[in-house]
Amino acid sequence: MVNRHTALKIRKTHRYLGLFLGIQFLIWTISGLYFSWTDIDEIHGDHFKKEKPLQTAFSNLIGTAQLETNQAIASLELLEIAGEPYYWINDEQLYHANSGAKKEGITEKEAITVAERYMLSDLEVENIKKIESVSAHHEYRGKPLPAYEISYKTDENLKAYVALNNGAFQTVRHRDWRWFDFLWMTHTMDYKGRDNFNTLVLRAFSVLGLITVLSGFLLWFTSSPSIRRFNKKSKKTTSEALKNK
Repeated sequence: MVNRHTALKIRKTHRYLGLFLGIQFLIWTISGLYFSWTDIDEIHGDHFKKEKPLQTAFSNLIGTAQLETNQAIASLELLEIAGEPYYWINDEQLYHANSGAKKEGITEKEAITVAERYMLSDLEVENIKKIESVSAHHEYRGKPLPAYEISYKTDENLKAYVALNNGAFQTVRHRDWRWFDFLWMTHTMDYKGRDNFNTLVLRAFSVLGLITVLSGFLLWFTSSPSIRRFNKKSKKTTSEALKNK
């Protein structure tokens, strides 16, 4: 059994660790509750999008040898932009799949038409703007730039994003997603990119959290009346056994 001085040290350590980590523990609990009570499909904004975008079938597509390019082709993707077929070559250049003409990005009108293929028909466009760069905390981080940001007239501050270079629909963002993103940042403690589970801050708090829990168990062990009675009884039994020898 530890002495009174050691027990006081354990109690003091546990108390200050609890005070220091308490706010983060509360944040972890609140964010965990939010994650468990939300529908991830709604967070992704699926309820703002059509279940299955209409896919146009094209004919009379030309071969790659007829394109206005001399570069070797490593990758090719067929895309639809405003009802027209385009080849996206080597993840860097657009060519019309009927004429072979090179296309330098898409217009605002074409971006809205692309978004209309994916978004619900009753949504009304409020504004569109081109974004060239974003910060590490922007809701469109980690995706192709430049891009068009299309805002809709909704209470959820709904936005859709379409890549400018190839006209590919990228993603939607809305109020609930932004709350999820913020809470996810506080949960992972990655205040730069959100998704890094190996930050020094998270590791430190995890270790300190474990120490706090273990100190709580140790505190219970050193201060429990039941443990004290058991130790006294054990000592008494041992003492009587030694006397009888």
